[in-house]
Amino acid sequence: MISLFREFMRLESSSGILLLVAAILAMLTENSPLNSYYDALLGTPVEIRIGDLVIAKPFLLWINDGLMAVFFFLIGLELKREILEGDLSDPTRVALPAFAALGGMAVPALFYVYFNIDDTVALRGWAVPSATDIAFALAVLSLLGRRVPNTLKLFLLTLAIVDDLGAILIIALFYTSDLSWGSLSIAAVALLSLSIMNRNRVARIAPYLLIGVVMWAAVLKSGVHATLAGVLLALFIPLRLKGKSGESPLRQLEHDLHPTVAFGILPLFAFANTGVPLNNLGWDILFQPVPLGIALGLFLGNQIGVMGVSWLAIKLRFAQLPAGVGWAEMYGVSMLCGIGFTMSLFISSLAFEQGGPDFAVDSRIGILSGSLLSAICGYLWLNWRLPSRPN
Repeated sequence: MISLFREFMRLESSSGILLLVAAILAMLTENSPLNSYYDALLGTPVEIRIGDLVIAKPFLLWINDGLMAVFFFLIGLELKREILEGDLSDPTRVALPAFAALGGMAVPALFYVYFNIDDTVALRGWAVPSATDIAFALAVLSLLGRRVPNTLKLFLLTLAIVDDLGAILIIALFYTSDLSWGSLSIAAVALLSLSIMNRNRVARIAPYLLIGVVMWAAVLKSGVHATLAGVLLALFIPLRLKGKSGESPLRQLEHDLHPTVAFGILPLFAFANTGVPLNNLGWDILFQPVPLGIALGLFLGNQIGVMGVSWLAIKLRFAQLPAGVGWAEMYGVSMLCGIGFTMSLFISSLAFEQGGPDFAVDSRIGILSGSLLSAICGYLWLNWRLPSRPN
């Protein structure tokens, strides 16, 4: 478990740096003479046709609906492993991160609703500031080296996993369109097939993935967001094989996918979704309701939500502080929880895909400004409060 934790930390920290590079590159490209090529690339139509089944989308949506399903598949694998044998299997260790994650989702959403209560279209983005980007947050922690206690890293990691679970539920419940019961029936048959394979201890990964592709296409056509198919598929990948204690299809698949997602899919997603045209934009846009609600929700909402609910949970003796971690370190992590980025951008794309281009740009500006402010302040605070030498 220790080696797995270290490998996860290393991959996530490196991925966070690469995400930042991809975001900067997208901003530079969109605001340069190359912007027409950038827009043309993302708008390139890509079509797959098998008989009467046609899936035709621009390249941007293949990234957001297709490749991000692989990202959610990896999240599902991590969630299943953590629930069955990791930190989420121990109620005493998961209590504080779970309460903190709840506060970090609810309070930022309230910030956003406060600023956008009078606009029904803008209100669709209420969940945008309620997500934490674990890759970016761990990348900031990695800049502080060995001065950061492992218990603090583990707290942030567990909080982010619970936060991802909350984001998955939010997407499933609130960001679906008109449902196609025929497509949902096909998805249900695929789920039943996966369940039968799991109960019969099928060890080969290929049959699971083949049925998963069919389920993804059915969910895509159903009105439920297609990325949820990735999470559902992950739940049926066997963690352990009967009579073969050393083999784990889930662990192997997680190990194989993590570098591809961390160094390929997520940077590509960041590059495709952070290109904001800055021409004709002034500082006043930061004070518009949508970007202001997102930025303050990320920066202040997470500080208040994570710290406030954590303090309340400890005072009521529902949880306790991690070993070697004080309230000063907890406050620094609460700032880092305001780094939304990947999941915030994804939820924003769902919330405002029919809300007009202005909301799409406004939300990205709010996400980028709130995440950047949280990262800088969180780093400076922890750099000040952590001991100058490793414990």
